[in-house]
Amino acid sequence: MIAVRLFAAAAEAVGADELSVDAASVADLRAALGATGEDAERVVGQCAMLRGGDRLDDSAELASGDVVDVLPPFAGG
Repeated sequence: MIAVRLFAAAAEAVGADELSVDAASVADLRAALGATGEDAERVVGQCAMLRGGDRLDDSAELASGDVVDVLPPFAGG
């Protein structure tokens, strides 16, 4: 299982701040999260996925025990 921490709009769209998800890749994780809520697929599709502070692309493999942070785009001023 992958521990997933969701922030801001991602947490709101999925309906949770933390989840455990069975996923072999980031693409699998996006699909699982996208199925959790009405707007989740659109929001999660725009989010950065990070493991240990490193950004992951959709082809990145995940292993049991990984912690992935899901961060939506942020605007700054």
